[in-house]
Amino acid sequence: MPMPSRIVVSEQKDALNMEYQGDVRFKLPAEYLRVFSPSAEVRGHGKGQEVLQVGKRQVRIESIQQSGNYAIQITFDDGHDSGIFTWDYLFELGSNQTDNWANYLQRLHQASQSRDPDTQVVKLS
Repeated sequence: MPMPSRIVVSEQKDALNMEYQGDVRFKLPAEYLRVFSPSAEVRGHGKGQEVLQVGKRQVRIESIQQSGNYAIQITFDDGHDSGIFTWDYLFELGSNQTDNWANYLQRLHQASQSRDPDTQVVKLS
């Protein structure tokens, strides 16, 4: 299990900086962590039940707490706090950040949704 050696919330509370042995580092934006939360609210209760998270561009990290010896729980300023981010999942998010983010943006576009809160996207023919 790739356990981080250091976790730091950025001063602006808009990212989580993860450091691992061997000089591996990830900067995980708060929005990215929020839309990929491992909670049932985001993932649903089974394959195909995922809920697309929209309007989360401005979300910030309110706090983090260690959950046992295997994870952290992140509280976001939009009130979301039910996701338990395991060390494995955080490492996967960091390792696959580019592909994950591109897929998320594509899903947003296909759903005519926006990263910005209170924004409605209208497709014109």
